[in-house]
Amino acid sequence: MAERTSTGLLTMMLEPTPAVAMTLPAEVREKLAELELELSEGDITQKGYEKKRGKLLAPYIPQIQGVDPSLQIDNRIQASSQAVPPGSKHNKSRAANTRDERFRSDLHTEAVQAALAKYKERKMPMPSKRRSVLVQSSVEACTPPDTSSASEDEGSLRRQGRLATSTPYQGHGHGHGHPAVEHWFNRVIQGSSTSSSASSTSSHPGGRSVTTTNSTAHAALNANAAASALADLMAHTHLDNHTAPPDVTGLSERSLLHAERPQVASVRGVSRSHNHHTSVMETADGVPVNSRVSSKIQQLLNTLKRPKRPPLREFFVDDFEELLDVQQPDPNQPKPEGQQMSPLKGEPLGVVTNWPPSLPAALQRWGTTQPKSPCLTALDNAGKPVYTLTYGKLWTRSQKLAYTLLNKLSTRNEPLLMPGDRVALVFPNNDPVMFMVAFYGCLLAELVPVPIEVPLTRKDAGSQQIGFLLGSCGVTLALTTDACQKGLPKAQTGEVATFKGWPRLLWFVTDGKHVVKPPKDWHPPIREASNDIAYIEYKTSKEGSTMGITVSHSAMLAHCHALTQACGYTEAETITNVLDFKREAGLWHGVLTSVMNRMHVISIPYSLMKVNPLSWIQKVHTYKARVAVVKSRDMHWSLLAQRDQRDISLSSLRMLIVADGANPWSISSCDAFLNVFQARGLRPEVICPCASSSEAMTVAIRRPPEMGVPPPGKAVLSMGGLSHSVIRVDTEEKLSVLTVQDVGQVMPGAVVCVVRVEGTPYLCQTDEVGEICVSSGCTGVAYYGLPGMTKNNFETIPVTSSGLPISDRPFSRTSLLGFVGPDSLVFVVGKMDGLMVVSGRRHNADDVVATALAVEPMKFVYRGRIAVFSVSVLHDERIVVVAEQRPDASEEDSFQWMSRVLQAIDSIHQVGVYCLALVPANTLPKAPLGGIHISETKQRFLEGALHPCNVLMCPHTCVTNLPKPRQKQPEVGPASMIVGNLVAGKRIAQACGRDVAQLEDNDQARKFLYIQDVLQWRAQATPDHPLFLVLNAKGTVASTASCLQLHKRAERVAAALMGRLNTGDHVALVYPPGIDLIATFYGCLYAGCVPVTVRPPHPQNLATTLPTVKMIVEVSKSVCILTTQAIMKLLKSKEAAAAVDIKSWPMVLDTDDLPRKKSPQMYKPPTPEMLAYLDFSVSTTGILAGVKMSHAATSALCRSIKLQCELYPSRQIAICLDPYCGLGFALWCLCSVYSGHQSILVPPLELESNASLWLAAVSQYKVRVTFCSYSVMEMCTKGLGAQTEALRLRNVNLSCVRTCMVVAEERPRISLTQSFSKIFKDLGLSPRAVSTTFGCRVNVAICLQGTAGPDPTTVYVDMRALRHDRVRLVERGSPHSLPLMESGKILPGVKVIIANTETKGPLGDSHLGEVWVSSPHNATGYYTVYGEEALHADHFNTKLSFGDTQTVWARTGYLGFLRRTELTDASGERHDALYVVGSLDETLELRGMRYHPIDIETSVIRSHKSIAECAVFTWTNLLVVVVELEGSEQEALDLVALVTNVVLEEHYLIVGVVVVVDPGVIPINSRGEKQRMHLRDGFLADQLDPIYVAYNM
Repeated sequence: MAERTSTGLLTMMLEPTPAVAMTLPAEVREKLAELELELSEGDITQKGYEKKRGKLLAPYIPQIQGVDPSLQIDNRIQASSQAVPPGSKHNKSRAANTRDERFRSDLHTEAVQAALAKYKERKMPMPSKRRSVLVQSSVEACTPPDTSSASEDEGSLRRQGRLATSTPYQGHGHGHGHPAVEHWFNRVIQGSSTSSSASSTSSHPGGRSVTTTNSTAHAALNANAAASALADLMAHTHLDNHTAPPDVTGLSERSLLHAERPQVASVRGVSRSHNHHTSVMETADGVPVNSRVSSKIQQLLNTLKRPKRPPLREFFVDDFEELLDVQQPDPNQPKPEGQQMSPLKGEPLGVVTNWPPSLPAALQRWGTTQPKSPCLTALDNAGKPVYTLTYGKLWTRSQKLAYTLLNKLSTRNEPLLMPGDRVALVFPNNDPVMFMVAFYGCLLAELVPVPIEVPLTRKDAGSQQIGFLLGSCGVTLALTTDACQKGLPKAQTGEVATFKGWPRLLWFVTDGKHVVKPPKDWHPPIREASNDIAYIEYKTSKEGSTMGITVSHSAMLAHCHALTQACGYTEAETITNVLDFKREAGLWHGVLTSVMNRMHVISIPYSLMKVNPLSWIQKVHTYKARVAVVKSRDMHWSLLAQRDQRDISLSSLRMLIVADGANPWSISSCDAFLNVFQARGLRPEVICPCASSSEAMTVAIRRPPEMGVPPPGKAVLSMGGLSHSVIRVDTEEKLSVLTVQDVGQVMPGAVVCVVRVEGTPYLCQTDEVGEICVSSGCTGVAYYGLPGMTKNNFETIPVTSSGLPISDRPFSRTSLLGFVGPDSLVFVVGKMDGLMVVSGRRHNADDVVATALAVEPMKFVYRGRIAVFSVSVLHDERIVVVAEQRPDASEEDSFQWMSRVLQAIDSIHQVGVYCLALVPANTLPKAPLGGIHISETKQRFLEGALHPCNVLMCPHTCVTNLPKPRQKQPEVGPASMIVGNLVAGKRIAQACGRDVAQLEDNDQARKFLYIQDVLQWRAQATPDHPLFLVLNAKGTVASTASCLQLHKRAERVAAALMGRLNTGDHVALVYPPGIDLIATFYGCLYAGCVPVTVRPPHPQNLATTLPTVKMIVEVSKSVCILTTQAIMKLLKSKEAAAAVDIKSWPMVLDTDDLPRKKSPQMYKPPTPEMLAYLDFSVSTTGILAGVKMSHAATSALCRSIKLQCELYPSRQIAICLDPYCGLGFALWCLCSVYSGHQSILVPPLELESNASLWLAAVSQYKVRVTFCSYSVMEMCTKGLGAQTEALRLRNVNLSCVRTCMVVAEERPRISLTQSFSKIFKDLGLSPRAVSTTFGCRVNVAICLQGTAGPDPTTVYVDMRALRHDRVRLVERGSPHSLPLMESGKILPGVKVIIANTETKGPLGDSHLGEVWVSSPHNATGYYTVYGEEALHADHFNTKLSFGDTQTVWARTGYLGFLRRTELTDASGERHDALYVVGSLDETLELRGMRYHPIDIETSVIRSHKSIAECAVFTWTNLLVVVVELEGSEQEALDLVALVTNVVLEEHYLIVGVVVVVDPGVIPINSRGEKQRMHLRDGFLADQLDPIYVAYNM
């Protein structure tokens, strides 16, 4: 360990001085370079690297003889600080304010600085945030932090000299003030610029964060050098500030569902921005990308390459085969070596002769014998005494209240309260007098007071839990003051509102007119202290639940006795109490023990402390108080303000009780306080830290000096040892130590022992840390109403190592972690509440806070407003740090501070921080008296309701228990696999539809080889038979076509083409959905041309839609474009010219007014193998692919669909699909002509203005078979979900539908189809009706449910097995299960087999493989896959590598599996179901396993209500998750942690980058599929305008 430090210091000394580097001999420099390389390749660990580097450099370090290098650094630091001219005012005010004394342990700060120095070279990519988010946070920034709120920080003390500290870099001489200011102006100007399009990275190109200049500058440069270095830095920052904003023209598909963005748009022009700073990088697939994003990712990858400490491995089996790494204990870790501890006894309780038999008896005694004696003085917010309660007044007023409560409150003539009932006490912290009267009033009436906080709003942190406590205690009455009652939130009736989770309460005002004087003959019963409950104190557990701890009368009395003896209290002493008088030490000393001894309490309210932190010291001086009860916070606050007071003396104090002496940082407050106030009469020995807990009350307290106790102790302990619960006093290791002070001796009459934290309560060894347990008469008795927890906590029986109980008396657990040191002094090193066990090692939340606070410069976050807790992710605790950021901190500053905090914690505690979040000032939930409500903060973090303004996640460094990456087995030979499958009894996975040849039907159309012949035949045979009916948005018929009309229109088109074009020419048809499209298609066939249908450009969105049109026209080599007049104008418009080169369009003809000419003669193709049409589509991976459909394939396709759906001329089917490619085109343009049925055509675009159009049409025409796309289904589900009642009133009835098929080329979206079925069940839709189809580029229709045959089945598969390409069926609802729905029935004439993607051999049933298909309607080949021709040559004619090696198959590019079901199909055979899992191109290969993006996306969408959509892709092995945020931008950063958590938990993957964008940014094609590759290109080219980009470390 020591060696690690010194090398750390060496690096620190060497880094900043380039001069030294230059003087090194060449061979040394070469060796250093080699070392660097080894480190980056991971051939050498960080430690080894530092050691070797240190050796190489040792001779060249200018070392002072015989001085330890670390001291040398100290000298330099001092030297540099002295070099500042003494006259500079800034420096004075700054020096005074920036360091915070409470946490000042010089050791800690030095340790942190040294630790940070080691990390200097690390650069982390800075997250980028959208301007508007910056602007929004800076608006809040104008309001100073709310000082009325309980923020525990120096910011809430109004002090002078704040201005000086707020400018980021002043204090380094005046000459360099100018750049900093100018830099600030640049930020302001940029921040206010209206274009939020620049993705805000422009203020720090390349993610250059100004890292850790401070510590290095101090350590090794003198002040001027530091200043000029900073000035240089500043200067660079502006040069870079003027880079041009990134190009954002590429992706603006917000409003549009239907924009297929072409691949080329993001590839062709590398960069249209004139940005000479950014480098052009290449992505993994050779696409050049201009982006800052990619340089950040590069930076992130470099950071991740650095070797972490190698974790020790071992496995445990999680569920079944999934091996999560579990950390094996390090054989060299420290183990306890001491003897078994022996229980420690306190001195016996002394016998006092006239000790009152109970607390009410003491009150009676003083109230009657010393009525004028002062009991309690209350102060107002100015520090003036408002009222002094005497013992006489306390006695009479308590009696009045007791009498009133018992006799004057009734319901239905029954008294409301009986002795023993619980009553809530709701008093503000500035009214101790009324509280004391109410508390003693309850005791005299034998009621049980339950003091709680005043609920200020209906949603206070933890208020619901308090309500639960009141409910379980059966509280029906709350006592409060008149003023407090007026301030409580009211309901409409004027009564106090019922708070969330609270029981109904009656509110009784204790200072009102209802309190009556008791009659002369009434006396309160004064009994001896019994074991009945005296009062209940509330306590909040680590998880946030509130428990009530019951304290009996005898325990209350015994505790007063023990405190009186331990503190040497005497009658009529004066004591100042700064603590909350409702619970713990404030109650014990200031309300109970004080009355026992007739003491005078000066109560200092929290509100006064915030205005004047010195008030308690002034009151000690004024009242010559002998004792003060404070927390270390109060000492710390008074230090910040003490300069103003010269004339105060603390010499009267004999005891300064530090109630939270168990805190690890109380020691620094005590030391610093003593340093300052020793000069004002404070004697060092009067500082008495104590340790207590709600359950065990006071556990130990340092005795006042007059009792002749041993001197106080300090221990410097190794953090490493403590993390293994072992005490090792550490001398040489300066970095990670914890300095603790003792909390004195055990209480009188108590026995204390230390037991193991988990499992059986064995006694600890003397050098082992455990939980302190106490056995005495003055501890709490139980948790009210929780017998099980009570037994665990209040009735622990510690046992020796041999298992024998150490005593017959039960012990109470104190929830304090500690040990017994020399001289029988008790030491506390932490609390159970703050214990975080990370991979077997223990860390204390408070220690982590202390480390975070020692990171300089502290001016970016508030002191005392830091929460540290752990959350459980992937079977281990993960540490989360949340801090409040000051409004004036810049992004860079905060990020720099965050990265240094991470490094400091890593160095000192040897533990990674999983998440560090900064939230805006005053937004963390507060505990009642300052401080942070930890459990509520944790709750908000997990719910995504924390709204941070900065987040840094480090899952890569923290999560070390991921399963081992899967090693691919050396390939098993194909033959042995077949044998293996046979032996295992698995069938080879293959299936086929019905045999077309054997299906005899009266299919007239079969006589014709060509579809155009069928049309001519129908035009003669049934000229007036209606084929097509197109609906408009109003639901009325826009146009129709009978067989003859269609034929005539086609003839006109053919006539127009024949003179102009040659046979075989390609013609682009650019039409909106309608009859024109169909007629021109047949016109082309009549003329012997090859039609290509193209979606027309969107007039509002030419920039993204027109390039696609252009590209299809070019790629398909079309020589002519047929279109409407309107579109023709659009293609040649000025707007179009901005998007494409309009001069290069081929000939454009509009077909609106063609002359009525008959073509001379029809073209007859020589063979059916001739090309009929081209089908172009953009795949989900963004590849534009056109496939060739021959006449034979076209007829076969129509026949297959006709047979499957039983289509005849008498049938009507409704189609709500786009007519441009795939099955949508076939159904729209081909099938009606072939089968003669009538098609009701509903263009999907019309649904945007009338969502119910399609379903209304289905109902109106009583359609039995209908087709739609997922985007249509989604529009209906989202748009009509709430309107089913209205639709029913319009007589929409869907009971006619037998099959509703979703046309898709993806895994069936089971949740969407299910919710669709559920919503429209009310309109008569049969739950069995909805099914899906499956097609792809090589064959547009492979599966289709059709009208006959069994219903589609659903199976549940194990998602983890799927990642290994295995299919393992599980029960519904089992963990990691994934529902998959069958993709419809295999069409007649289609054969399917599942093949191994690599070996191309057939697979068995239980394997995931590629779906291969053989059928007469397969496409004959790609016309072109834009840019990928060579890759896909084998897609259409592949043969198996063994087995049936004759059949020619086409590869679909989709992974799936076959399963034989129990159902029988029409032919009586058992039915084979095909399940499609996802596209092979889309799968992500991560950690050697295969992931489907949709599975990760589903998890992510579930993780937070504001995630509207999600898409994932990988980039250089990093998983990038893009989420669309539906909600306010302040929620953006909440998503980062939730997304990271859910992907870790459910998929065992670490997310590399989380990108939060606006709704509609994720591009979706016409089929409703996400275009993840476009998104990826847009992200890398910086075109997404993200709200926030987080780079996980």
